[in-house]
Amino acid sequence: QVQLVESGGGLVQAGGSLRLSCAASGRFFRINAMGWYRQAPGKQREVVAGITSGGGTNYADSVKGRFTISRDNAKNTVYLQMNSLKPEDTAVYYCNANANIYQISGRNDYWGQGTLVTVSS
Repeated sequence: QVQLVESGGGLVQAGGSLRLSCAASGRFFRINAMGWYRQAPGKQREVVAGITSGGGTNYADSVKGRFTISRDNAKNTVYLQMNSLKPEDTAVYYCNANANIYQISGRNDYWGQGTLVTVSS
């Protein structure tokens, strides 16, 4: 199994920045793609950004040019640098990781508990 722990959330004014981190631990062979999702009250969870094992990235249109996802494979950690934050970015942010427990089997998605980001106007 894989355990994911997010950190870095908090309260920030519009236009400010936050840096989220997510560290993976547990027993696994390899972590594949990782990503960040968010969910606002009463709304569905949505993809914010994703990154492949090779470093390829993709972003939701709403955050392009403002957010940057990165990863450190040696530390089993993924980051989300959030700049020019807007009130609409307020949500609980969740870390996701696709991982293989074994070399060619046991592939599953894992989720962190979430970290709250609140952007005030």
